[in-house]
Amino acid sequence: MAAKGPGLFSDIGKKAKDLLVKDYSTEQKVTVTSHSDTGLDLNSTVVKKGGLFYGNVASNYKHKNAMVDFHVYTESEVSTRFTIVDILPSTKTIASIKLPDYKSGKLELQHLHEHTSFTAAITLNQSPAIDFSATIGTPSIAFGAEGTYLTGSRKFLKYNAGVSLTKSDSSASVILADKGDSLRVLYLRHLNWLNGGAAVGEVTRKFSTNENTLTVGCSCVVDSNTTVKTKLDNNGNLGAVLLHRVTPKAFLTVSGSFDTKALEKEPKFGLAFNLKP
Repeated sequence: MAAKGPGLFSDIGKKAKDLLVKDYSTEQKVTVTSHSDTGLDLNSTVVKKGGLFYGNVASNYKHKNAMVDFHVYTESEVSTRFTIVDILPSTKTIASIKLPDYKSGKLELQHLHEHTSFTAAITLNQSPAIDFSATIGTPSIAFGAEGTYLTGSRKFLKYNAGVSLTKSDSSASVILADKGDSLRVLYLRHLNWLNGGAAVGEVTRKFSTNENTLTVGCSCVVDSNTTVKTKLDNNGNLGAVLLHRVTPKAFLTVSGSFDTKALEKEPKFGLAFNLKP
């Protein structure tokens, strides 16, 4: 696959969005990861939700240009994903299915070129849905669009468009989503005085309700083993995350959220532990 280019449409604004969303959780979770020299990775996860425990076992096997992902969940659901890279130059082919829902089968094709990228996916059932996206540009500036077309009803389920500007120390993106009903603007700035951390801002406008949402956040590298993240929106929702490397192969994540406008509500906390032997 091509390493340079505008990337996929899903990459537009992704780094900024990850800083505001990734690792924030109110769940208690333990993950154990193992790796073998044959290319097989195993991940076992147990999550506590509302007093109940849920789990899944995931395996990932890589061999040359092929990769197989296999997930088994406690809800009796099995997910399989098969990926082959470079059958054609700069092309990735993905086949996936979730059982027992045999109608969830999907075939996807991704192509990344120096100045363009596109994806096309189709569900394998009698009334398939077609997902597609296209992006043009360079690693510095990219324009893209995506959509989902339902062949059964002959209607578009979604269509979005976006543009991104990327520099060595910052990135900005504008995304028109929800069939043109919402506009999202994201800006990410890397800051040296945060020891390699970054600051991010997101403004979302919902045209149908005239609702505006502003969210700001930042990450700070305390030391080589510890990173702190925090975010706050105009509705008073405050979130924080502590990421700490306990040992070279063990990681602890502590997260919490608090409604500053409703002091009577108790704060929510999450705890995740990831062990990689």
